[in-house]
Amino acid sequence: MIILGVDPGSHATGYGVISTEPVVRMLAGGVIRTSRKAPLAERLLTIHTELETVIASHNPLQMAVENLFNAKNARSSLILGHARGVILLAGATAGLGVAEYAPREVKQALTGNGAADKEQVRFMVMRLLRLKEAPPLDMSDALAVALTHKGRERFAVRGALPGRKDAS
Repeated sequence: MIILGVDPGSHATGYGVISTEPVVRMLAGGVIRTSRKAPLAERLLTIHTELETVIASHNPLQMAVENLFNAKNARSSLILGHARGVILLAGATAGLGVAEYAPREVKQALTGNGAADKEQVRFMVMRLLRLKEAPPLDMSDALAVALTHKGRERFAVRGALPGRKDAS
């Protein structure tokens, strides 16, 4: 199965694509960056369009997205919510099964510590995927979400949404 993991952000949205068969391995990853000076609508369009391209290129069956955390202020939470909305829309439009995970759950799944820092998570992502170079933090967070979903797949969303061409 191919899983797309996404770490939402309005300026930097990390993504990571993994395959779970025959062994877990990274297929792709990166960071979708938007201009801090651009209007919100333009940033959201960029995130949505770039994510659609990733989905079309790798044809994942499922998407795992990191849930909101309590941002420093209400405005930041609202903007992050908008980014998550276009991310969820891209997954739903493509017919992907979508699951969401709290940041603490992802940290716990990868490191055994729900309060682990980003460097600890990145270290485990590198070990589990046998990466030789450290990925950007936003990308490693997205890969961590995908790996968490892989570990929870028997409890998670099954298959694709009705209407997807390759839904079983």
